[in-house]
Amino acid sequence: MNTLDHTHDPAARSWLAAANAAGCDFPIQNLPFAVLRRRGSGEAFRGAVAIGDQALDLAALANAKLLTGAAAEALALAAQPTLNAFMAAGPEAWRALRHALFALLREGAAQEAAVRSGLLPLAEVEYTLPARVGDYTDFYTSLDHAVNCMRIMRPDADAPANFRWLPQAYHGRVSTLGVSGQRFHRPRGQWLPPGAQEPVFAPCAAMDYECELALWIGPGNAAGQPIALAQAEQHLFGIGLLNDWSARDIQMWEMAPLGPFHAKNFATTVSPWIVTLDALAPYRLPWTRAAGEPQPLPYLDDPAVRGQGAFDIRLEVWLESEAARLQGRAPARLSATSFRHQYWSAAQMIAHHAAGGCGLQPGDLLGSGTISGPGPGEAGALLELAHGGRQPVDIGGGEQRGFLRDGDSIILRGWCDKSGAARIGFGECRGTVLPAVDA
Repeated sequence: MNTLDHTHDPAARSWLAAANAAGCDFPIQNLPFAVLRRRGSGEAFRGAVAIGDQALDLAALANAKLLTGAAAEALALAAQPTLNAFMAAGPEAWRALRHALFALLREGAAQEAAVRSGLLPLAEVEYTLPARVGDYTDFYTSLDHAVNCMRIMRPDADAPANFRWLPQAYHGRVSTLGVSGQRFHRPRGQWLPPGAQEPVFAPCAAMDYECELALWIGPGNAAGQPIALAQAEQHLFGIGLLNDWSARDIQMWEMAPLGPFHAKNFATTVSPWIVTLDALAPYRLPWTRAAGEPQPLPYLDDPAVRGQGAFDIRLEVWLESEAARLQGRAPARLSATSFRHQYWSAAQMIAHHAAGGCGLQPGDLLGSGTISGPGPGEAGALLELAHGGRQPVDIGGGEQRGFLRDGDSIILRGWCDKSGAARIGFGECRGTVLPAVDA
């Protein structure tokens, strides 16, 4: 588990004024990683770190030769067109570079002029996926979400019996992963119209989003070699935002008895910035089980996880309709919750994933599953908020949504904030639904 050090000092300031502004997502205590280039430049993509309203070009920093030793070695890996090699290097390398960057960006740093020359305005960059993703697995780990969804169909329903014993998951599709700004066509698939006896093959009529976190794997494990829960977080490079778009009508028809297929394989959107576990250290919480709930089996239980295995990452979902864009109206906030409510922790997801013999690789992506909380307005999907589309949600301007329409954009935002610690932001994860392609 990560411990606090000088990089978490809430009083620390950067020589870049924008990084010290109230409400900034990217203060000097954060330093998240992405892969980017100047928009429209045709330049090679390269690793970068966010600071204030700028991105520090790590390839330019490496060329400046300001770092030495382990930090310089880590910088060379992080400056590449993907972060896979840096992810594989492990926590010591990640921490060495974090500490070195903190020193270079801190107020009073002697190298300010040399570092400043490597800054790129965030408003002028474009992103690609931060890693070459070999495999993508999406979990289903919010008890509130599971119960809410079941009770849409039957008011007295509960989550499946195995939900309380293992982190459920399915293997997703890497080829349709996209970075924030992704625009995708409404999928076609088989679904059963209400009251019909036979399915149709048609564009999805119940398009939904799922507010999730992206868990990025660092060092992998050999096939057949499990990852002990106590070591699981050493395999977790960092966390971003993830939208697991879902075609609910197709999903309901094809998930009997197997997992989702066409309902999920058309698009998944991730945020460009990955926040490291070191940056999140001030926002750890005990991972708990409510009274009366089953306790985990031994391979999913560990004192360190019990002590601080949860994270208080706050999340919001916003919807911007096409009409709102044309009329200049602000997006409508749909919901807000926190990852602290999740029934299974990030470490437990990793340990369970590898427990059966699966080999994880650097750059593999795990989705946390929809993040919903226990209170009103904490649902992480429109399926819950609009009760299966039967109670449409008001989004302003005389518009309502039971499910998403063509032209709708969903914006996920995440951050951590509390007294005595610096605010740590995740940026945003934005995606837009386009009309289905003509058959």
